[in-house]
Amino acid sequence: MGRVYATPEQLTAWSGKPAPPDADRLLARASEDVDDALATALYDTDPAGMPTDPTVVAALADAVCAQVEYQLAAGVDGTGADDRWESVSLGPLSMSGRRTGTQAPGSVDLAPRAYRALTRSGIRLGVIW
Repeated sequence: MGRVYATPEQLTAWSGKPAPPDADRLLARASEDVDDALATALYDTDPAGMPTDPTVVAALADAVCAQVEYQLAAGVDGTGADDRWESVSLGPLSMSGRRTGTQAPGSVDLAPRAYRALTRSGIRLGVIW
């Protein structure tokens, strides 16, 4: 398992709602999304790859919680399967089929609040020095 930046307790505190029963899985997937968004970011880490600066630690936890909130609000589970199909109905006419994809392969649908949590901390996303 990869790095997980937030706990179910942090998710509960952040959202003001009890963490869902599958919170550990959701937090792990959201942490992967945040990791993908941080592919070019620079910040200090320990040997396990966890951030060491308290501001960055808090920002990553907030970003992961925001990502879970975003996915729950959108009714998605973090697998990406929901982006693959579309369905259209108009009266008696019904059509469905595979989407061609609106995002580049491997790109992350990062929640706006997650992005803001990261940038407020000073982490610069998408910047290579």
